[in-house]
Amino acid sequence: MKFLIRLALLSFVASPLAVAQVALAQLLGHGGPVRAIAVSADGKTLLSGGFDTTAIRWSLASDSAEQVFRFHSDAVTAVGFLPDGRMVTAGADARIAIWTPGQQEPDQVLQGHQAPIAGIAISPDGLTIASASWDHTVRLWSLRDGSQRVLEDHSQNVNGVGFAPDGRSLVSVGYDHALRIWHLPDGTSDTVTLPSPLNALIIAGDGEIVTGAADGRLRLLNSDGADRGEVAAGATPIVALAISNDGALIAAAGIGGAIAIIDRKVRTVLRTLVGPGMPIWSVAFLPDNETLLTGGADGKIRRWNARTGDAIGSHLLGTPADPLAAYAGDRGADVFRACVACHTLSTTDVPRAGPTLAGLYGRKIASLPGYRFSDALKTMDIVWTPETVAKLFEIGPNAYTPGTKMPEQRIGSAEDRRALTEFLAHATAK
Repeated sequence: MKFLIRLALLSFVASPLAVAQVALAQLLGHGGPVRAIAVSADGKTLLSGGFDTTAIRWSLASDSAEQVFRFHSDAVTAVGFLPDGRMVTAGADARIAIWTPGQQEPDQVLQGHQAPIAGIAISPDGLTIASASWDHTVRLWSLRDGSQRVLEDHSQNVNGVGFAPDGRSLVSVGYDHALRIWHLPDGTSDTVTLPSPLNALIIAGDGEIVTGAADGRLRLLNSDGADRGEVAAGATPIVALAISNDGALIAAAGIGGAIAIIDRKVRTVLRTLVGPGMPIWSVAFLPDNETLLTGGADGKIRRWNARTGDAIGSHLLGTPADPLAAYAGDRGADVFRACVACHTLSTTDVPRAGPTLAGLYGRKIASLPGYRFSDALKTMDIVWTPETVAKLFEIGPNAYTPGTKMPEQRIGSAEDRRALTEFLAHATAK
């Protein structure tokens, strides 16, 4: 985690190129930063992974959350789709899970890494998953027979991995400045040492390798590792990359909150998209080659037109109706609005990242069936009442419920705490 903490402390300096308006269109459901996103091949489904330990399957047709996956015990750091429609999630808990849509438990769990997994890739034939980990290794997982293969030449955190289009080689990048090309049939490898720690990797359909580095630069190489140029994307570290299906555009997301849109052919930044000023952790293009999705530190997924720089939409997506509309004028509902991204008030609502609050009062902490709570919470004797909820927000979740996954937040006003607890009394009653 030292690397992420160090990055978070770096200041953001805006690109001198064109700056777009702040994005407004949002998919809202995670209770913390959106660490990873992937789009299905048909462009109909989005899979996102968050620091809140959940993954969410979204319908891009209705802009709604269709399923919340709860399995990982730490941040979900990488996600992807298999050709057969199943999904893959990987986490800072060093585990990989394979999911069938609609199922509440993973079909298969792959274990072997000893540290957080930073990235995954799926082979062109869909039969192998590659994973990059902070244990300094890359692993290949066979979905055919369950075997795994360990590649061990990196000396520091491995942050990205990708298959060549023909599936015969694998590329990995790490904080050790090394880009390694692994020739899978014969087990040999080549190493290219670059000037800066490497945080992200994509491989184009023609085999060109693109890396994103801590110095804010993209470096491009051919499939053999030969230099093919570089682009200064920004002044802060690049932490995520995406390429359009036609290979024309590259999106490079920076820790400072900006996304550089790069014309790959001419190696120039076309424009810079600016979000709400917080880190952008994940990016992905839709199959139309121009719509870009970004996942940010504010827990929201935004849409952009990458070619024009325009934010798409001006309303909250994923919440087509205001869930608090029926409580207009209720001061407690206004206070609760900060919680609605993670919690529902009814068991009939689509689940969100946090547990539903339906029937909250009188329930023992961490006792709601079907929700995966932190182990630390399961040992506590707290029963939720107006008094305990008020105490939670008076001193903050980290102090009152140590080990919680809940983002730290406090309500300083005793009047606002009382309004919230009174609102919950009638809004969550079964």
